[in-house]
Amino acid sequence: MRILVIGAGAVGGYFGGQLAAAGRDVTFLVRPARAAQLQPTGLQIFDPYGDVTVHPKLLLAADLKANPTTFDLIIVSTKAYSLDAAIEEFAPAVGSQTILLPLLNGMRHMDALDARFGEHCVVGGSVQVIGDMDAEGHIHSLGKLHDLNFGERDKTITPRIKAIEETFRDAGFEANLKPDILAFMWQKWTLLAAMGAITCLLRGSIGAVEAAPGGLETARAIAAECVAIATANGYPPDEKFHAVMMKRLTEPGSPLTASMYRDLQKGAPVEADHILGDLLARGRARGLEAPLVQAAFAQLSIYSHSLKTAS
Repeated sequence: MRILVIGAGAVGGYFGGQLAAAGRDVTFLVRPARAAQLQPTGLQIFDPYGDVTVHPKLLLAADLKANPTTFDLIIVSTKAYSLDAAIEEFAPAVGSQTILLPLLNGMRHMDALDARFGEHCVVGGSVQVIGDMDAEGHIHSLGKLHDLNFGERDKTITPRIKAIEETFRDAGFEANLKPDILAFMWQKWTLLAAMGAITCLLRGSIGAVEAAPGGLETARAIAAECVAIATANGYPPDEKFHAVMMKRLTEPGSPLTASMYRDLQKGAPVEADHILGDLLARGRARGLEAPLVQAAFAQLSIYSHSLKTAS
């Protein structure tokens, strides 16, 4: 199976790098600056399970456009705010039998990929990994979560999804074929939206929020708003997940923060519209308001606007 990974950041770099290290046929579609980082030293992954260095095949968008070639599987791992540009860049790699496996959070990207390439091309996907990329372009896994979850959106077990399962087997991470991938994606979105709203609105880690006057009550209220929207859309978190989620969002002393908060602290772009804005829109479509999540989204929207005007 010929695999094209879109982006070599914290998510694409981690899972694509592990696949390449396991001997799979992997190419990364990257920007010129990222290619310049990777060519001298290779892609380096620092991982609690064992560090990895690979020298992967790299492809630039200009070269793909000049010489279109199709791939069997395209793993889409860009940030949400880069998706539209990425679609234009990897479109020449999509053939009639190509499978698109997006690893973005939320659901809006699924609508965009369906509209451009057709629902038949797109399977569901979601990762559980706590990762970051440093200034030198090295990938750091910050915990022992390294799950890649995938499945057909209609819950069927098809030959192509079994082929993906076989390709991902024993490739340096946990590969999980989910019988209901959309439910899994919604559960993760609910958790990430709540964590993003809590840590970005209140400007601190989960532990710092829990310790602040009124922090615990605010965190619980934000989580309840996110759960209500997911439930109204037909994807209520199951009892076990809900218990785990609330523990993670309210744990005393926890250093946990959302990746959106870490991006905010760096002065980098954030995925506020994709994670919070779209959730709010889907809530309003069901007659629900979420004032605390709305406050977090408004704050992040102001921040995003300031980045654009400063550039």
